[in-house]
Amino acid sequence: MSVYQERREELEKHEFMMGLPRGRLAVTLDVLTDALVLVGQHGVYCQSSRQPGKPAMDIQLISKSISDAKELISGVMTELKK
Repeated sequence: MSVYQERREELEKHEFMMGLPRGRLAVTLDVLTDALVLVGQHGVYCQSSRQPGKPAMDIQLISKSISDAKELISGVMTELKK
């Protein structure tokens, strides 16, 4: 099933409020936030052997990449708003 079908209601709501491009970017941010939460939960169970109390290095890298993607999308949304 396509993401456009799976998230149809959410897309329609955000596209109506913000316009098509910003609405889709807002939903994209929500999807990335959900992924970040799941990665964070996984990081609790996959602890680094070198750095006790921290997630494994791959989990740290995934988390950083998702956070960076969210920041970039947020920047695009700000530019589109102008």
